[in-house]
Amino acid sequence: MGAILPLPGRAPGLACPQMVKGQKVICVNDMFSPTVRALYKQLPVKDTIYTVREVFLGREKIVKGGDSATVGLLLEELVNPKDPFHQGDQELGFSSERFAPLNELPDEKAEVEEVVAVGGWAPVPA
Repeated sequence: MGAILPLPGRAPGLACPQMVKGQKVICVNDMFSPTVRALYKQLPVKDTIYTVREVFLGREKIVKGGDSATVGLLLEELVNPKDPFHQGDQELGFSSERFAPLNELPDEKAEVEEVVAVGGWAPVPA
């Protein structure tokens, strides 16, 4: 697999409206309150790559006690209990602001092969 880098021009920790199911993301904020640590079984770790399992409209009720909406993510690699404040049995998720989307660069091997093919040997006319 090629190198994976955060998308250019995006400050870490800012919500990205284009996160979609199956997308690779990297955790940029793994600071959690003791309350969140007690509710969740698995938490993301900074600089670790995850795969988006679901994108949903969430709330900040658990963290801040409010009713404001956020973009939430469920991750393939982490499974948590149901949200005790959600009537629809939604799994506890994470704010998209904790993640940066990734770009995958081409494999170095494929890139080298392409350069060799373009600059391959050719006879010089006499």
